[in-house]
Amino acid sequence: MIFTIDAHLDLSMNAMEWNRNLRLPVKEIREREAGQTDKPDRCKGVVSLPALREGNIGIVVATQIGRFVAPDNPLPGWFSPEQAWAQTQGQLAWYKAMEDAGEMKMIRSAADLDAHLALWNNGAPNENKPIGYILSLEGADSIVDLSYLEKAYNNGLRAIGPAHYGPGRYANGTDATGHLNDLGKALLKEMERLNIILDATHLCDDAFWDAMELFNGTVWASHNNCRTLVDHNRQFSDDMIKALIAKGAVIGGAMDAWMMVPGWVRGQSTPRAMNCNLEKVIDHMDHICQIAGNTLHIGLGTDLDGAFGKEQCPYDLETIADLQLMPALFEKRGYSKTDIENIMHGNWLRIFRSAL
Repeated sequence: MIFTIDAHLDLSMNAMEWNRNLRLPVKEIREREAGQTDKPDRCKGVVSLPALREGNIGIVVATQIGRFVAPDNPLPGWFSPEQAWAQTQGQLAWYKAMEDAGEMKMIRSAADLDAHLALWNNGAPNENKPIGYILSLEGADSIVDLSYLEKAYNNGLRAIGPAHYGPGRYANGTDATGHLNDLGKALLKEMERLNIILDATHLCDDAFWDAMELFNGTVWASHNNCRTLVDHNRQFSDDMIKALIAKGAVIGGAMDAWMMVPGWVRGQSTPRAMNCNLEKVIDHMDHICQIAGNTLHIGLGTDLDGAFGKEQCPYDLETIADLQLMPALFEKRGYSKTDIENIMHGNWLRIFRSAL
């Protein structure tokens, strides 16, 4: 099996808000949720720590998330930045508890990265190996003020996506519009000083172009697909993809069905009826390669536990371990062994090293 990196997993959200014991196999998590109907993906989850090991997925970019919502914002979230901060700190506590249990290992530096890779490539079975994680913040609303950014960095935070859905304190995201405000510009400057990676995912178009102009540090897009193939503001236009390539970024292919195939209707469409399989995310990744002229700017950023499960992911994926089906699919399209290794882990490792 090829060593694999997934650049976007909401593990702590699943553990804390979905109340999933991710130390269990996926099958047992599903069984525990029998009869529950509070979430659309109950009994349909595809991610757990054992499933990551089964798929030889030894490193993930693991998120914190806590949205602030103003009185006129209908999205779910917290009513103050301090509450949002506290939410992210509870999520961090779960990651630390997983470290104490030997289930996970935070990667904070290049030395940590090299040591973790040596462990995962030592030839021993994966069953008892910790999953390495690089800590990322999805949406910056929980950064109460810029002094909190250094606190977060000292706690291990290494990447930030300034926006999520809707209007944000620092930047507007999916389904919103508007340029970076003064807070957002100051955030990017402080991120650059601390060498925190900018995750361009979810930035609305206005904020995206502002960020491309202002930010001179390491950039990636952890989980994003192509607007040319599925026309929605959540996706990147070809011009945006070209700008990311010029920054040396890597873009992670996302596996939320509505981002993979056009015409998806939430709550009605099914992956099989829409012919949504792993080939479809490869279509998006291949499109980026055609723009770049090489395979150096794509990777996996599945978002497979991002509030959806089997009801809204590729039908040929039963658990996240099935990412190991992808090398053969790339090979069938003529991708070389080196290309495939770059896609499955090499491109992310290059950008990790440049930032850590």
